Amino acid sequence: MASANESIGLSRKQFIVSSLCKRLNVDPPNLLGDIMQHGIKSLCTNILKASQTGSTLENKDEVMKWISFAENFPVDSAIHSSLIGLSDPAKHKLPHLMRWMDYIQNKEDFGESFERILLEKATFEPPGSNIVAKLEVDSKDKKIIQGTKDSNSSEAGLNSKKSADVVKKVTGDNVATVEKKKVPEKVVDEKDKEISVTLLKIQVGLICKAWKHPSADSLLVEEIDVGEKKLRQVVSGLAKYCSPDELKNRCVVLITNVKPGKLRDVMSEGLVLCASNEDHTIVEPLIPPEGAKVGECVSFSGHEGKPEDVLNPKKKQLERITPHLFTDGKGVATFKGVPFMTSAGPCTSSIPNASIK
Repeated sequence: MASANESIGLSRKQFIVSSLCKRLNVDPPNLLGDIMQHGIKSLCTNILKASQTGSTLENKDEVMKWISFAENFPVDSAIHSSLIGLSDPAKHKLPHLMRWMDYIQNKEDFGESFERILLEKATFEPPGSNIVAKLEVDSKDKKIIQGTKDSNSSEAGLNSKKSADVVKKVTGDNVATVEKKKVPEKVVDEKDKEISVTLLKIQVGLICKAWKHPSADSLLVEEIDVGEKKLRQVVSGLAKYCSPDELKNRCVVLITNVKPGKLRDVMSEGLVLCASNEDHTIVEPLIPPEGAKVGECVSFSGHEGKPEDVLNPKKKQLERITPHLFTDGKGVATFKGVPFMTSAGPCTSSIPNASIK
């Protein structure tokens, strides 16, 4: 066994020297006889020095490390000899090792030193290639069908004026269909468009009279002067927070272009804006500044526009604006941080950082 291993070791050294000579274009027959006389490392070092290519070869130390590794590799662990006899099914179970071996075989030409290991490589098809091919076929089929239709339509047009009229009618219908498809996009744009606070008509009002709602304990009814000939009747959910006497002769801020409607059979023609703390245990009407004129409209700096005559409930304009109404840390009523402004100053509340509805 020892003699066999020595023979294999000598053969391996011959392969190493032969491969290095082939790589550096050195004639190996003059050197193989020196393997027994000189150590393989010493012999390979001389080969590197003797070769013109070897003298300019980078990483000579790395080359010598690999030569040393190959020389000392266990005799019974030769990878090439182990793989050369494998069946195809066995090779398929070692994909990474076979891929590495294929790389080595194609990286360097070992001539007849090593028998080439034959590999069956799987054909690579990009994902979706079948779908693309099918789409191309379908596209060609459609073009053929469309071409046939166009040809038939042309012949029909030459044979009859009536057919031409039909073609025009169909074309008109197609245009109408395209226009109809564009409508939903415009609707989406309108829906996503930011609603301006200037759509609301917010006015300063004076409560002239207040009383309890006849059929709802949580509601109060107020008659409010907003500078019009007739007082406005407004229903508010303030019964739990204010008494009618507390509201009488009090100035408030209200939206006057909401659609009039009945609340528990009592007509309401406006919406008194109130500040509320987080848990709604404290609610109070916004307070216009002293000196503000009854009926004047509240403005917002940087926001220009005319209020709607009457807000459309179906567009939910009010519902999209009120989430941006709140009081700041000092109690100033704001829309996205911009104060509710009157001729006498901003509207306020005694509740800081409150929501406004």
